[in-house]
Amino acid sequence: MPCKRLQKYLDENSVKFELCRHSRAFTSQEIASRIHTKGRMFAKTVILTLDGLPAMVVLPASELVDLESVRKSVGAKRVFLATETEFRDMFPDCEVGAMPPFGNLYGMEVYVAEVFPKSGTISFNAGTHSEVMKMSVEDFVRLVKPVRIKLAWQPLFTG
Repeated sequence: MPCKRLQKYLDENSVKFELCRHSRAFTSQEIASRIHTKGRMFAKTVILTLDGLPAMVVLPASELVDLESVRKSVGAKRVFLATETEFRDMFPDCEVGAMPPFGNLYGMEVYVAEVFPKSGTISFNAGTHSEVMKMSVEDFVRLVKPVRIKLAWQPLFTG
């Protein structure tokens, strides 16, 4: 079952979305492959700590996060990848590591990679390791209001 908080938020805002089920998978590239989506159109959610505060970054599954470019882009002094132990309790209605890219629903700033698509359809974890939501990029940006910054470098794959 997808994250109830997210589904309620999308319904309240009259956002059209598609829910897709797949066999359990844990990496964004693996999930993108299972749902037959290119890695650049699958939104990977990464939790960082910026000067000690949690923040969410969203980037294509086919990209890696460059912590130094994040630090410079947001003006932080210290940037670290958060551990699962650090963020596990922040998303009580999601399986660990399957949180959707809606940090605004969890009281955190959301940053999106400048290489993230500006239009079309994106897919992302729906709060479980076996469900994905698909929706328009325009609706995602309208609802989340992410800050677009330089986050990624060097593609993992070209898919």
